[in-house]
Order: sequence, then C-alpha cells, then structure tokens
Amino acid sequence: METGSPAGAGATETEPVWTGLPPGLLRMRRLLLVVWLGLIALAAGLLPGLLAGPVWAAFALLPLAVLAWGWVLVGRNWRSWRYAERADDLLISRGVLWREETVVPYGRMQLVEVTSGPVERYFGLASVQLHTAAAATDAAIPGLDPAEAERLRDRLTELGEARSAGL
Repeated sequence: METGSPAGAGATETEPVWTGLPPGLLRMRRLLLVVWLGLIALAAGLLPGLLAGPVWAAFALLPLAVLAWGWVLVGRNWRSWRYAERADDLLISRGVLWREETVVPYGRMQLVEVTSGPVERYFGLASVQLHTAAAATDAAIPGLDPAEAERLRDRLTELGEARSAGL
C-alpha cells in the first residue's frame, strides 16, 4: 500500500543556508549617520539657536529624533541583508518594506570584483560586486570581512568558469 506523498516529493530541494552581514557594517553605517547628522546640525546653526530661546531649543531636538529614527532603520536594513550559495546560483536577499531577492546563476557571471573604499578599509570591510551579461541583474554584497569577500570572489569565479564552459 502506497503512502500518500505530495506531488513533487521526489525533487527534494533543501532550504538555502543564509549568511548575514558582519556587525562591522552596522557600526560603520551608524557612525556615518551620527557624523552626518552632527555636521548638518552644525551647518544649520543649531548651536547658536540653542542660545536664542526655548523655540530654538525645541527645534534643536529634531536632529536627535532623526538620529533615533535613523539608528533603528539602519539596524533593520542591516539585518535584512543576507546571501546564500547554492549548487547552481547565488541568492542575495535584502529590504525591509520592499523585499528583494536576486538570483545570480553562476554560469551568467562575467566579472566578480572586491572593492573597499577608505571608510570600508578603516572598518575592515569589503564589498563583492557581481557583473552578469544583463546589466539589470548586477548584484552586490556590501560590508563583508575582506577574507570572506576574497573567498567568495574566488569561489564564484571558479563556479562561473565551470558553469560557462558548457555554453
């Protein structure tokens, strides 16, 4: 007697193993938020405004409110980024309100770059940029540890060469 198995049960695909971004990216983005809001507050003349009276003192709290709101949003955005290496493709997922999941087949990759600007280098971070045949499907993974970025670049390049050899 056959047990009732659901349709497609023979094609068992395992759930991908997702990897999140390191906390260094969160620290960097939050520090940049504080620095930029501080510069904007100084440029707007809020320090002299504090001396002008209670109306300006209330207005001076606006950058603090924006800072608190931005602090939470930066954290939520950082937690939303993740990637997974599967047998035939790389998955990149991101977004809080508008969830976006990009699937990049290894055989379609043309170039994998590791970049690191001065601020990223200061925080010990690097980004992986993936270029494919279609410019609309280019993808990036920001804020990785440099060793992980290089490992990922080498692995993706190797898998891309192996998969494109059959084209």
